[in-house]
Amino acid sequence: MADLYNTTAPKKATNLSVNSDLLNKTRALNINLSATLERALKEELVKRETARWVDENRSAIKSYNEFIEQHGCFGDEFREF
Repeated sequence: MADLYNTTAPKKATNLSVNSDLLNKTRALNINLSATLERALKEELVKRETARWVDENRSAIKSYNEFIEQHGCFGDEFREF
């Protein structure tokens, strides 16, 4: 999969609303909010981009799987496992 986003893009200040108790507890533990949010957003982006790719390629994946079921996988005759 190609790069999901430009990791060298400049940072941009943003206003967010967060549960106050959650915010207080994370601050008490010195959790870096920006880094944690970026990591969570990246994970969500990977999940959604993967789902989008699978959806866009569903028919090709189905066709490939049907071909393999009918004809086997290339090199099957050489496999020793």
